[in-house]
Amino acid sequence: MLKFVFWLLAGVNLLVLAIGQGYLGSFRTETREPARLKNQLQANKLGLLTQEQATASAAPPAAEEAAKPAAAPAPPPSYACTEVGNFLLADGRRFEAQVAALGLGDRQSRRNVAGQDISSYMVYIPPQGSKEGADRKAGELKQLGVTNYFIMNESSPLRWGISLGVFKSETSAQSQLAMLNKQGVHSARVAPRYSASKQFAYQFRDLDAATRARLEKIKTQFPEQELRSCK
Repeated sequence: MLKFVFWLLAGVNLLVLAIGQGYLGSFRTETREPARLKNQLQANKLGLLTQEQATASAAPPAAEEAAKPAAAPAPPPSYACTEVGNFLLADGRRFEAQVAALGLGDRQSRRNVAGQDISSYMVYIPPQGSKEGADRKAGELKQLGVTNYFIMNESSPLRWGISLGVFKSETSAQSQLAMLNKQGVHSARVAPRYSASKQFAYQFRDLDAATRARLEKIKTQFPEQELRSCK
């Protein structure tokens, strides 16, 4: 009996010791819990939001995107320099009368262009390389019965060639060539002859799209002319 009481007391003491050391948990949680909550919440760092702050925090991202300024629209197209040409005098005057309605003032100018017009057509035999070669070819023409010819000895790309006639129209020149072919002359050909002429080109600066379109419409009345960019 004494042994039983001894071991019972010893067990109770061990139980009390274990509780005191916290090995079996704490029965004083209710006293320590407020401190733990205080450490977690950090009440001294909390504050109340104003109505404006709460509204701003709740604003959706779309509202921020809408507040950004819209991108600036692209500027309308502009044409720095437009040129139309090249006109002979008569057509140039007609063109000037048409574009006067655009009211461009000093944004319109005219410049002279060195041009060439076909003045006639020549039937000829290409250069023979030397006077001797030209004389030899002339002898062959005589044998074929051709007497209307001329040896070109001036300083030109056709030097030592042989002219067989100059004609105002290409049709007349082609008729002469056909007749020579029947006579046995097969080396002759037809080429245009040019003379210097005075031509004009018109330049227009800083045109907007609408004025450029009006200019293009006027240009359609002169289909042989070219509309191009310039500097």
